[in-house]
Amino acid sequence: MKHSIEEQVLIELRRILRATQLGARTLARESGMTTSQLVVLQILNSQGEMTARQIAESMHLTQATVTTLLDRLQDRGWITRRRGEQDRRRVYVQLSDEGRRQLERTPESLQERFLGQFTGLQAWEQSMILAALQRVAHLLDGASIDASPVLDVGRIDRPADEANEGM
Repeated sequence: MKHSIEEQVLIELRRILRATQLGARTLARESGMTTSQLVVLQILNSQGEMTARQIAESMHLTQATVTTLLDRLQDRGWITRRRGEQDRRRVYVQLSDEGRRQLERTPESLQERFLGQFTGLQAWEQSMILAALQRVAHLLDGASIDASPVLDVGRIDRPADEANEGM
């Protein structure tokens, strides 16, 4: 059966959504964490000690959302928090040894695989993909939606076990 171009576009959008759902489910099953939690651990691993505000800015999320993510990561022993010595209002977040071990055990995420292939494309191909995706977001009335550079579905601060629900 031949599909119209409109149907083909919808099929490809559905494939992207399903790939994102399946990637999140696989990550949750194999590592016990959500994509967003993984990104926080990766940021702390590469940047070192940071404040919640710095993490929120680097993920393009609100500080409240990041605080919830940090609470979950701290409950699992994957990060530590400490108050600043000079300014007790500042709280610094650091990857724990257990968090570092968890990162080493975690399989490559969907977004890491995507970025690995995307960065291998020529600049003109990258620009065309970006322009097309921006146009699609606009067509879906999603251009003004605040989003982080995380390929994940559902609430970004949900526990990993919720990542499996509804899929």
